[in-house]
Amino acid sequence: MKMDRAALTAFLARDFAQVAAQFAVESVEGGRLVLRLRVAEMHLRPGGTVSGPAMFGLADVAIYLAILSEIGAVAQAVTTGASIDFLRRPEAGADLLAETRLLKLGRRLAVGEALLFSEGQAAPVARASMTYSIPPGAAQGAAPA
Repeated sequence: MKMDRAALTAFLARDFAQVAAQFAVESVEGGRLVLRLRVAEMHLRPGGTVSGPAMFGLADVAIYLAILSEIGAVAQAVTTGASIDFLRRPEAGADLLAETRLLKLGRRLAVGEALLFSEGQAAPVARASMTYSIPPGAAQGAAPA
């Protein structure tokens, strides 16, 4: 039921082909996942910095994949709540990395958080907290994280 890096990458390519090329799963282990956003021109806003919507998308996909790494390929798990704090300007020309962890994984709800970093920088550029609804029966055997 659990999904490793290769399975998550294949899932993205198969079920979310429209965005899969933007992301790379760097690591996954025990409800923690690191996802890379390959920053391109389409992610930038005037001033040459990564846009808020691009950072939000990275956090959303990263936490979603962290959940799937634990419960399996449940494409119907959906975001039901989200909060993001933009802390500092991302480095121009650098990919973004989302370091995620699951705070709660129940049968119907999952809660995770992500810290976003410009590659090579120690200080986070954003912090996100998100809640997802898991379809009934999808997380059989899921235990609280």
